[in-house]
Amino acid sequence: MASREEAAEQFEDLSYEESYAQLQEILERLEAAELPLADSLELYEKGVKLASRCGVLLEEAELRVRKWQPDGNLAQLGDSQGQ
Repeated sequence: MASREEAAEQFEDLSYEESYAQLQEILERLEAAELPLADSLELYEKGVKLASRCGVLLEEAELRVRKWQPDGNLAQLGDSQGQ
């Protein structure tokens, strides 16, 4: 199974929106069609990698949104200290 880093490398040129849109298309195809097993497995594997890519991008976005505290530590979102 590919690690999150490997998935990010494979789809590194895709934005979150592009990754999410492709993931939605895969889900629709898997839910709507009776595909051969091999095709279903291939789509599933791609979907897992896209979901991982979305997770990586969301984690990166979260880090950018966090606020730096005067002591250099990151505060959790919604933390009222230092406001």
